[in-house]
Amino acid sequence: MHDVHEILALLEGGFGELKVLVVGDLMLDRYILGEVDRISPEAPVPVLRHAHRYDRPGGAANVAMNLAGLGCQTLLAGFWGDDTERRELEKFLVKAKVDTTGVVTTAQPTISKTRIVGRQQQLLRLDIESLQKPNAVDQQRLLAAVVELVDKVHAVVLSDYAKGVLSTELCSAVIRTARAKGVPVLADPKTPDLSKYSGATMVCPNLNELAAATGFAPHELDALLTGGEQQRREHELTYLCVTMSEKGIRVLSEAGVYHSAARAREVFDVSGAGDTVIATLAAGLAGGLKVESAIELANLAAGIVVGKVGTVPIAQHELIAALTPSSGVAMAEKILDREALAKRVAEWRASGETIVFTNGCFDLLHVGHVTLLEDCRKFGSKLVLGLNTDASVQRLKGTSRPVVGERERARVMAALAAVDAVVLFDEDTPLELIRALKPNVLVKGGDYSVATVVGHEDVIAAGGRVEIVPTVEGFSTSNIIRKLTETTDRG
Repeated sequence: MHDVHEILALLEGGFGELKVLVVGDLMLDRYILGEVDRISPEAPVPVLRHAHRYDRPGGAANVAMNLAGLGCQTLLAGFWGDDTERRELEKFLVKAKVDTTGVVTTAQPTISKTRIVGRQQQLLRLDIESLQKPNAVDQQRLLAAVVELVDKVHAVVLSDYAKGVLSTELCSAVIRTARAKGVPVLADPKTPDLSKYSGATMVCPNLNELAAATGFAPHELDALLTGGEQQRREHELTYLCVTMSEKGIRVLSEAGVYHSAARAREVFDVSGAGDTVIATLAAGLAGGLKVESAIELANLAAGIVVGKVGTVPIAQHELIAALTPSSGVAMAEKILDREALAKRVAEWRASGETIVFTNGCFDLLHVGHVTLLEDCRKFGSKLVLGLNTDASVQRLKGTSRPVVGERERARVMAALAAVDAVVLFDEDTPLELIRALKPNVLVKGGDYSVATVVGHEDVIAAGGRVEIVPTVEGFSTSNIIRKLTETTDRG
């Protein structure tokens, strides 16, 4: 993936500086789950024995939840009713700190979709909604609120579920206002007429939606994309982003075509994947990412959420964990200061990773060091290496050490596949670092007992454990220096 350093910086705090407005059709997704083991005697239909139920924000509200999950300051605008569904939906949004001052309360019901599921098979969906459009007064209230909010944000998402919120008048006003201020507007269409989004920065249809807009069948991919490019030019869209399920994402622009292959992952439920894509794209563009980088990040996020059941938004820690596997991260991304490391470890822990910590000087890397680190990695899924600074090494080993400076030692250690993060510490021991990180496993190599390992009490008190691994006989930095000295003397 391109720009990993910039993406991680956004995920680990940068998104928190950005405000994104979502305008669209709010709804509540409800799930009733149970077991089916007989047919009703009253009618030829299955009988569901209720097990449990849960609610989730849906539609534009799910887009907002995805943005909040990425860390963005999220504002939401649309319609809801004065009913139980609204109050349930509002609980989720308040908890996620989504600003709902742009949501207008109407006399119509809050849209809800209830899915009845037995043995992971959807049996029925019950929709509650009004087929009438909101009255003119409510539409004007929403329009005024949205235009005012556009002035406060870094990006706007139009989440269109064809339920009446996104009229042509509202879309035109938002796009016109945003373009005048240099704010990107992204639209997720549910209508075959893309003209209502004319002038938008990016429109993101799936294959079926693009087929409806162009008149070509979804399987006629070449013709479909050619038609898509015609639509992009006709409606003055900067980008047309086509989501194609297992075929990945295709982006059309004046610069040509960019393709992002699908991320291989087991698929459980595609509900809400489009919401995740457009939310991640909006956050990425608002954060200044290149379009290609934003697309790759959105593709990665979609691959994560389709592995969940139901409408579940993406979370920062899931993307950070996916972006920082030990074998796929450049060494510069692994070298962190204490504050950045604390955030990285917190995200890993939230994703269920087991954090292992070890420390040392690691001057003149040798096979004993490599073996120790490989042994450490076996005790968990993420290995953090505490590395003594030059000043610390000198106090411990004398003024002739280290042979290799701290910056170079850190880069060498970060290049090892077994190591997930490197942090320098200036103290004589890593005690404060251990207390701050609270690793699940503390590892030390050599002739130690658990009681003599610095930080053992803190780790054990926090529910962790201490492991001692043997060193490789005959290998040490001191031996290497001695051999080099002897060779020099003989020369």
